[in-house]
Amino acid sequence: MARRAALPRGPLRRVLLRGQLGAVVTAPGTVVAVVGPTAAGKSALSIALAQHLGGEVVNADSMQLYRGMDIGTAKLTVAEREGVPHHLLDIWEVTEPASVAEYQRLARAAVDDIIARGRVPLLVGGSGLYVRAVLEQFEFPGTDPVVRERLEGELAAVGPAPLYARLREADPVAAAGILPGNGRRIVRALEVIELTGGTFTAALPEPTPFYPSVQIGVDLDTALLDERIAVRVDRMWTDGLVAETRELVGRGLPDGRTASRALGYQQVLRFLAGELTETEAYDETIRATRRFVRRQRSWFRRDPRVHWLDSADPGLVEAALRILGDAAR
Repeated sequence: MARRAALPRGPLRRVLLRGQLGAVVTAPGTVVAVVGPTAAGKSALSIALAQHLGGEVVNADSMQLYRGMDIGTAKLTVAEREGVPHHLLDIWEVTEPASVAEYQRLARAAVDDIIARGRVPLLVGGSGLYVRAVLEQFEFPGTDPVVRERLEGELAAVGPAPLYARLREADPVAAAGILPGNGRRIVRALEVIELTGGTFTAALPEPTPFYPSVQIGVDLDTALLDERIAVRVDRMWTDGLVAETRELVGRGLPDGRTASRALGYQQVLRFLAGELTETEAYDETIRATRRFVRRQRSWFRRDPRVHWLDSADPGLVEAALRILGDAAR
């Protein structure tokens, strides 16, 4: 697809941005990232930008990678995608453990293909490490199945608390960024520390671009976002999250080390196991999502390269296009 002509600079550029949004282009090879917390409006903005730019979406939501996890992840239906091609949805079974390194390989292949066809790649999602893995020079520390099996056996035997205490002693910076109950991430951090002889945080490199990119963050006032989360969870229940989770149980969801921890599914699994009432599962999904949103904000807000916009602004799309137009100059 032929690229549109670049906008002129100065006042005429601003007029065109207001009156002819489709004239905005990005520099060749640029990845547009749309990031921010859950329920803030990333999907809606990405569809609008893709339509204006001639773009295609590459998913950067770690749980939308799983087949069948549709309602609980707010995965856009085919109709809701409005003709915009989406990549890296539904690629893994729910029993497959997440691999950021494998995601990086697949996502970069998708981005390269989109660029080669003269289209604009939009990397969209709230999984901060996944976004960083695509956009930056990011080599993942190796793994050792013997060390991993030993740590996972310890986790199964004694729970995450003793392992978290060990991590906090070995690498307090890494421990501060990991929830005490997130056994999978605790095990990975301890594995890296053991294999490298250093800290887990030292294994995360300083940001060095792999692709030229423009990162647009969308967020909302906390009270508004909290309300939107409550509405989203209510819609998930109405749309059949419990039935969807039951179906996924038959496909091995409880055995999925990553997928079983997804917000909503984790709580419904506890309801189906008799550990929570359905009302408790519903309420805990709202609370857990709000806690998760705070952590997402903390991750993305540390990055000064993200241009933040209020998704309640009626001029949101125009503002995003202005950022992209200015970056292309």
